[in-house]
Amino acid sequence: MRTRPVLIYDGDCGFCTASATFAERRVHPRCDVRPWQSLHLDEYGVTPERAQYEALWVTPTGRVHGGAQAVAKALLSAGGPWSVPGALLTLPPLRWAAHAAYRLIADNRHRLPGSTGACALPPRR
Repeated sequence: MRTRPVLIYDGDCGFCTASATFAERRVHPRCDVRPWQSLHLDEYGVTPERAQYEALWVTPTGRVHGGAQAVAKALLSAGGPWSVPGALLTLPPLRWAAHAAYRLIADNRHRLPGSTGACALPPRR
């Protein structure tokens, strides 16, 4: 059984990897930060399709938060000044705006600085 949450990201995406590295170096969330490609995702209750679609925060009890709420959980876990934007991202209407902004960024991550063709999301079914 895990004792720490896990922040799961797409390790094939340059933008995602840079974001995860920034979080580890500057934000210091209290979690393990891992690319989904290095994990047995079934142990976390998620599919590769979901892990490609959004960042995931998985609690030690197995609860999964995705996208902007995964970011919010990471910020909240860091404490200090990072917990303020983390808390704000959980409250409507900022929660809704954060979801829309996250989707806009995730859907266009292949166009962002440092990205490659591998950053493009697979077509939606």
